[in-house]
Amino acid sequence: MLILGHMGITLGAAVLLDSALRKRPPFATSPTKQIGQAKPSWLSSIDLRILLLGSLLPDIIDKPVGTLIFPDTFGSGRIFSHTLLFLVVVILGGLYLWRRYGKTWLLVLSFGILLHLILDQIYLNPRTFLWPAYGFAFRKADISDFPGRMLDELRTNVAVYVPEIIGAAILVSFVLLLVRRGRVLAFIRSGHVEGRAGGMDLGRT
Repeated sequence: MLILGHMGITLGAAVLLDSALRKRPPFATSPTKQIGQAKPSWLSSIDLRILLLGSLLPDIIDKPVGTLIFPDTFGSGRIFSHTLLFLVVVILGGLYLWRRYGKTWLLVLSFGILLHLILDQIYLNPRTFLWPAYGFAFRKADISDFPGRMLDELRTNVAVYVPEIIGAAILVSFVLLLVRRGRVLAFIRSGHVEGRAGGMDLGRT
């Protein structure tokens, strides 16, 4: 999966989870009439920029390290940051910051990382996912003409271009939401779609 798929589907999953916890439709066109049944939105209280960063972080770290900086050593774009160990370390760090200082940004980052690993189906590669249980070496891949092969996958592989289309559609909806609410600059500065008391129903203006 590539950039748009990871970012868009992670954002969409967060919206669906938030809607499920609040027990209201994720694409509601108007605020719920039964206000007493709606729970506060956790999604509006987090920095969505960090969530989107987390959705890409394993690739941001591993692809340059494994394919550009140390291609002979690793020869793969899925190494340390695609492991369960990396995810657990980030989650534990996030829990520590939350319990001790009330900071949630690292937990938000870990949620993005979790979705990245799920979308990559990295659990199907136990040598990487459970590293170093199967040894310290990672499975090497063919990284010759890496950009060209990724473009070819985008054109021909349904498992690549369909998630990219879905992710792009979600991101376009999100940008249009920001434009309608006049929150583009505010989002860039703060990472929030609206005030912390509000939700993030993508269909509501």
